[in-house]
Amino acid sequence: MTTILVTGATGTLGRLVTERLRADGHEVRELSRHTRPYAADLRRGGPGLDAAVQGVDTVVHCASGPRGDEEAARHLIAAARRAGVGHLVYISIVGVDRVPLGYYGAKLAVERLVEDSGLGWTILRTTQFHDLVVGLLQQMAKSPVMPVPAGVSDQPVEVAEVADRLAGLAAGAPAGRVADMGGPEVRTFASLARAWLKATDRRRVLLPVRLWGATYGALRAGGHLAPERAVGKGTFEDHLAQRFGDGTAR
Repeated sequence: MTTILVTGATGTLGRLVTERLRADGHEVRELSRHTRPYAADLRRGGPGLDAAVQGVDTVVHCASGPRGDEEAARHLIAAARRAGVGHLVYISIVGVDRVPLGYYGAKLAVERLVEDSGLGWTILRTTQFHDLVVGLLQQMAKSPVMPVPAGVSDQPVEVAEVADRLAGLAAGAPAGRVADMGGPEVRTFASLARAWLKATDRRRVLLPVRLWGATYGALRAGGHLAPERAVGKGTFEDHLAQRFGDGTAR
């Protein structure tokens, strides 16, 4: 089997990708800032990163954050070139080329770096994870009146299914930009909010809020959705049931 390095290996997605690859018999190295023996800060590069990629066949790049993604990708790609890595797999987001959000712009820039890296590469774009939607709803529900963006839908996907797909891509040959992966349903935010309130036994008054600007317009237009690629199986209700049980947990 191959030797595979997973960046962001302690994160929600990276941890699951690591588990899947090991279950399939691959030798997996976990890279994060604090994971020994392959601890490295991608934004700084350095000898730790070079040691982590030495002898690696494939890199699965799951590490991401609110800033520094482009710099981190440049360091990772440079180290991978020096080490002769044959395959770089990158996880991105549906709509990075359609929604003018700063974080999306950074993800798109990293896609371009991967494509121009000179390495064999694979890029998978997915819709938002269920966990992210739950986090957004938790923030929106801090007051008795819960604002939800009017006219905006989402298509959340189960992170475990994305991990399975990434692990499969990492075990294969470079495939370029593969088909997007979306959750099984396109749902309005109001619908998702009602499902979450029921699952967590909360009471809130939903207040549709009409926002403004290019980002809101792109979201209303569905720039972050992939209804034609609704290949995910786990629904938002499935995720809520697994996470919150019978609806009595807060």
